[in-house]
Amino acid sequence: MRRLQPPGRLLTVLVALGLVTTSAVPAAAEVEAGGGRPPESVRLLAKAAADECFAGVGVDYPAGPPCAVGQEKVNQSYVWGLAKAGRKLWFGTGANVLCLKPEGYNVREPILNDDYACEFANSQPARQNPALPANLGDHRPPEVYTYDLTDEQLTERTADVTDASPADAALLRSTAGLRSGAAHRGVVLLAGPSLVAGINLFAFDTLTGHYLGSTNLADYENIRHFAVADGVLYAGVGMGTNGGDAGRVLRWTGDRSNPFAFTVVGDLPTQAADITAHKGRLYVTTWPKAIVEGAATAADNTADLGSLWMSPPLADGEAGLNPPDATGWTQVWSPAEYEPDPVVRRTYALGGLASYGGYLYWGTMHVPLQATALHVKVYPPKNQEQLAATVENTQRAFVVLRGRDFGGADETVETLYGESQLPKYDPAANNGVGAWLTAPTGVTPAHGGSGFGDPYNLYAWKMIVAGGRLYVGTMDFAYIGLDGEMPAEPEPGVDPPTFGSDLWSFDVPGRPARAVDKTGFGNPLNQGVRTMVAEGSTLYVGMANPMNLRTDPNTHLGGWELVKVTRR
Repeated sequence: MRRLQPPGRLLTVLVALGLVTTSAVPAAAEVEAGGGRPPESVRLLAKAAADECFAGVGVDYPAGPPCAVGQEKVNQSYVWGLAKAGRKLWFGTGANVLCLKPEGYNVREPILNDDYACEFANSQPARQNPALPANLGDHRPPEVYTYDLTDEQLTERTADVTDASPADAALLRSTAGLRSGAAHRGVVLLAGPSLVAGINLFAFDTLTGHYLGSTNLADYENIRHFAVADGVLYAGVGMGTNGGDAGRVLRWTGDRSNPFAFTVVGDLPTQAADITAHKGRLYVTTWPKAIVEGAATAADNTADLGSLWMSPPLADGEAGLNPPDATGWTQVWSPAEYEPDPVVRRTYALGGLASYGGYLYWGTMHVPLQATALHVKVYPPKNQEQLAATVENTQRAFVVLRGRDFGGADETVETLYGESQLPKYDPAANNGVGAWLTAPTGVTPAHGGSGFGDPYNLYAWKMIVAGGRLYVGTMDFAYIGLDGEMPAEPEPGVDPPTFGSDLWSFDVPGRPARAVDKTGFGNPLNQGVRTMVAEGSTLYVGMANPMNLRTDPNTHLGGWELVKVTRR
């Protein structure tokens, strides 16, 4: 397996976050499935605009843009929540997401390069508000937009919220980002975690476009995705700090007059990530339980891992899932069935999933540096050589799997893209010095290596079916991980990495995936395909692009993008 070896800029991030305290880390395949012209065309529909002037870390922001002093900066980096209602797309953004770190990160020095700035405690908002944690110093309020598919017009709707009342404006200001979106029965919901406590929701009437109000659900701490099954809207949420204590599945029982009514129909040990319907049940991918002091070396409790969970049948009793179903969910897969290293597996998160061709497909997600940070904490390196080995051997690209008949006599789980062996740390090797060894995963991938053969493809972020095809959008870390510079001497026999997120398609069940695009749709700064909605065979894709200093129109631009992918 080809593994990441982070160069200078990635090491700077490690040091800035307090994950390592030394600079002695050494410097640092994709698979092309089929050739010829892809059957999809791509068009950029809308793009984030510069919204601030930047004159240096710790410097008050000059007036603008346009900027008479300093340079333009684009803070809004993700199309984070996306929904389609009739002929309109509704979406909410997230700002400077690359710079926003969960509680517990020991943020140290600012990060500044040609592509992005993370000021942390040195930002003007943080200096003006000493109570603001350093890890949230780069927060800016999210924005709300509609895109009319008929007249192709983008309209900002943020003022609908901020002008409604001081309470609505304050709630939006305290929202980390509008991380999820749904449209159902005449209501659009945009939701995201609060900087204070709970999750914040904002509702609009899809028929009139009017703003319906906002609320805070104090019992939950994170929300990522919604899904509709048999005419019922569901959402997955987390509980506790950053959602790390437990998870819940909520059924929406609201309407236009009461858009914030939910009931709990799923009780999970870890926070919910993505959610979909398959064969008369709901399936949820989860993120792992938060690591507390000492827990990383404890015996594995697979329920605490990022996992795949299955609901009771939707047809049992009353229609859909109801409160009595909350305790009836079953864990059907965890990384303990694949990852040999017990510390690394504690950091596996699960991402996109979709029902396709009679199978449920799902993928993993690997937050950059998280496995490295945990391993350094559990097994502190004794020298620079051990540190380098830890950095190299803890990196993982995503795995793609599919399964069917979960819990039945004919249950099948297949690893489509992954590894037959991975590094595993043995702390007893070399008379207690420790060493990384190669260990089997217990699987033989059907189609290829992790990340569709690219070690920088870290997230299988979103999956969706459109026009009889299953599309998989990725987060590709190559641009940041390689300092924006291609290797001068690629590894012999290995294709060089690509910059920009990927979109892949399973055109036929049981066949290998095909690369639709591996360039961030022509913008190498587009780090990820964050969210997608389908209309027939057409996809509308919300991109993640955190390069907030890239605003020169003569180069590739930073900030979110809304993209249309059409079958030719």
